[in-house]
Amino acid sequence: MSELPTIEVAVSPVDKFREFLATKGMRLTPERRQIAEEVFSDHEHFDADQLALRLRPGSRPTMYRTLSLLVDGGLLRKVASRPNGGAVYEHDYGYPEHDHLICKQCGTLIEFPAVDVSQIVDDVAIQQGFRVEGHRLEVYGVCSDCLRPRQRRHRKLDQI
Repeated sequence: MSELPTIEVAVSPVDKFREFLATKGMRLTPERRQIAEEVFSDHEHFDADQLALRLRPGSRPTMYRTLSLLVDGGLLRKVASRPNGGAVYEHDYGYPEHDHLICKQCGTLIEFPAVDVSQIVDDVAIQQGFRVEGHRLEVYGVCSDCLRPRQRRHRKLDQI
């Protein structure tokens, strides 16, 4: 599958975060700024442990609170959980609507455009008199890498 394009936005994610914080009577501290800049430095799915490794040593509680604020502000969203149970995050601001295929064995996330799914959701909503504000589809299964037969190592007795 091809990588989804980013969408041009008028306000940078960090400035958008500052605006959101102001609506809550909060300020963009240097720690929050650093976390937001690191989160938006590339578009990769990540969990809190991966983000912590990329940041300077600091307060994990501040990182978790900042991630929660980024989700509340509509800049990030929790997509799924890793096999170990940790939440996986992705950008929600400046990125097109899309859905995910999620491998239950290795945790791989595959993004795909949500155009057809969105149309089905809109059609059902019209039939039901429902106003759609968004959707999220996560399809669970096994990725092609995990489906490949494992190379069997020959035991010494098999080689005789």
